[in-house]
Amino acid sequence: MVGIVLVSHSGRLVDGLRDLLTELSKGVVPVETAGGTTDGGLGTSEELILGAIARADHGDGVLLLADIGSSVLTTLTVLEDLDRADLRLADAPLVEGGVAAVVTASTGAALSLVEAAAEDARTAHKLP
Repeated sequence: MVGIVLVSHSGRLVDGLRDLLTELSKGVVPVETAGGTTDGGLGTSEELILGAIARADHGDGVLLLADIGSSVLTTLTVLEDLDRADLRLADAPLVEGGVAAVVTASTGAALSLVEAAAEDARTAHKLP
């Protein structure tokens, strides 16, 4: 099963999103968070990202979604340092991309399909 990691400046933001995604997947998809700093403040932590990747990694890859700015940059730095093809950062909105990713991952889809689903969420319209 592909795991999902949610990266944000805010732990509360990704904790709430994890609750939603876990409910949507009926707990089948591992969803982990790396929100805020190690002392609970706002920011981004390489240490928290590494821990979330380790917890979400069940052998089929991990898709990461990040909110804005330094969360994206810090995640890219972590992935560059790890240099693993089975870890990917989606160019996707955090919430909509997370929903699409977890629904697709819950079907047992491969990492490339989970990533594509998350990225396709960029063009989803909310209004007719």
